[in-house]
Amino acid sequence: MKIVRIDLFQVACRLLGRKYAWSGGHAVEGFISSIVKVSTDDGVSGYGEVCPLGPAYMEAFAQGLPAGVKEIAPALLGTNPTDIRGVNARMDAALSGHNYVKSPVDIACWDILGKVSKLPVSVLLGGRRVDRYPLYRAISQGTPEEMASDVARYKSEGYRRFQLKVGGAPDDDVKRIRSVLRLLDEGDTLVADANTGWLQHQALRVVNALEHERLYIEAPCARYEECLTVRRHTNLPFVLDEAITGVSPFLRAYRDGAMDVVNIKLSRVGGLTRALQLRNLCESLGIVMTIEDSWGGDLATATIAQLAGSTDPHYLFTSTDFNSYIDTSIAPDAPRRKEGWLEVPTAPGLGVTVDERTLGDAMVTVR
Repeated sequence: MKIVRIDLFQVACRLLGRKYAWSGGHAVEGFISSIVKVSTDDGVSGYGEVCPLGPAYMEAFAQGLPAGVKEIAPALLGTNPTDIRGVNARMDAALSGHNYVKSPVDIACWDILGKVSKLPVSVLLGGRRVDRYPLYRAISQGTPEEMASDVARYKSEGYRRFQLKVGGAPDDDVKRIRSVLRLLDEGDTLVADANTGWLQHQALRVVNALEHERLYIEAPCARYEECLTVRRHTNLPFVLDEAITGVSPFLRAYRDGAMDVVNIKLSRVGGLTRALQLRNLCESLGIVMTIEDSWGGDLATATIAQLAGSTDPHYLFTSTDFNSYIDTSIAPDAPRRKEGWLEVPTAPGLGVTVDERTLGDAMVTVR
């Protein structure tokens, strides 16, 4: 089996409801999702998705995908896609860094491996451990009243885990958090996610004001060292996200005792292959994890579900269902949330069928 063609498609998605806002005044109402299709001489194709949350969230942007795929695709023609480590080595040799460009190609190769093996990717990632798992709902930054109203609505839909977008003025954020805490019941989980938006002194003000409350603090500051200082000044459980870009930063944070929970974003680390390395380390070292990505739709949701479904539930903190946030569907059989939970697809590969009519014309074709 050999790769004979790689296509890149881009699909415009719009958010359902109001805009999605987070720290630093950043907000989006829609975005571009990129779909990579890897085709083989055996007639088997695989798909992967990557969707940067605008150009300002992380070192990734939608307009970078076409250029990046043009760089790496020629090095992959003639390669066996089921030799996934070999595929990753070729991509790294062709393009330094730019993990988000490599991520959908890596995922598409896992999709092919599952299809030719007639197994869901979850089995190939270590075995299916759960049939379904709990989701969190991200709550866009707004007034305390708006955010409390959003939480109340999603609680009525079955969600029990909430990621509150903070990272603004400390006094305002304390009001936001307290307005939501009043709505939560025993067993509910609240994460105050600053997306690196606080300065160190601001983060310390917030954690000190909330030291006796029941919540998690996520990614308070831009620099790892600042996050570590805040961590050492609070007893609130701590989540690291943006600082975790691969195995080395993870091991440093583990040695420093910098987190209780880590967010593994597939495109930030380069796809399923490297996310699997981090997942296995977390299970071995006792670190609980959220498995997700920067954003996406049906394919991203299915990919996350395969990794989450193969994870020991004791170490799976939560995940999310990106396809419920947007107005676009490219796979009619993609998993859909049911009362705050998501089922893991059971069909071979990623377990979903892409309707290529929804993709439009390819922006890049290499063959």
